[in-house]
Amino acid sequence: MGTKIDKSKAKLIAFDLDGTLTQHKQPLDEKNRKMLDHLSEKYKLLMVGAGQAARIFRQMEGYPIDIIGNYGLQFAKYNEMTRNIDIVRDQSFACDRDSVEKRAAYIRQKYGYTEFAGASVEYHPSGCITLALLGTKANQADKLAFDPDRKKRRIMYEEVVEVFSDYNVFVGGSSSFDMAPKPFHKYYALDLYCKENGLSHNNVVFVGDDYGTGGNDESVYQSDIGFLCVDDYRKFKEVVSCLI
Repeated sequence: MGTKIDKSKAKLIAFDLDGTLTQHKQPLDEKNRKMLDHLSEKYKLLMVGAGQAARIFRQMEGYPIDIIGNYGLQFAKYNEMTRNIDIVRDQSFACDRDSVEKRAAYIRQKYGYTEFAGASVEYHPSGCITLALLGTKANQADKLAFDPDRKKRRIMYEEVVEVFSDYNVFVGGSSSFDMAPKPFHKYYALDLYCKENGLSHNNVVFVGDDYGTGGNDESVYQSDIGFLCVDDYRKFKEVVSCLI
């Protein structure tokens, strides 16, 4: 799927980070940094992330770009004077931890994930949560080997969505489900950004890699916003070259 792009109307290019511009949790790839510089000569650039804006900014090693964080709960503008970001919106939601723990225990019992290292659920200050199937203190090698093709979690996905109906649920990382309080997800965040900045959806192109079922870019991929699919961050330059 994905909406066709009208290059003549494009004004804003929005990006996912991990898997799109970089290897997971790694600094911004130098070739991709140069391509962002090239794109910025013609378009406004924007990061749309699942994590906190400050973490995204650090990972990008201070690249001068505005950042939507936490699926739209945060928004940060780049300050050219300080060469840092200013957080201009930072919403958070209360979380009923007892309810979350009971629902997580139900999922674990049904699908056989009753043994785990550390805590069952990670609670983020924003109100987002992570159901860590192997536990919050699981060995990194075990996490990476657990579900690389996401088949194990996609078997469970529809029921996790139903059980956690007050959240938008994403197949996150290598062994978890990430959840944001409704209505927050990347499409919601981009739509809000458009309304606040006088843009229509056909003025926006989104570039992302996680557009499959349960992916955190899926809400944009399934929408009326133009989408470019990056299946390997090393091919980013080739994918976006059509916009130059």
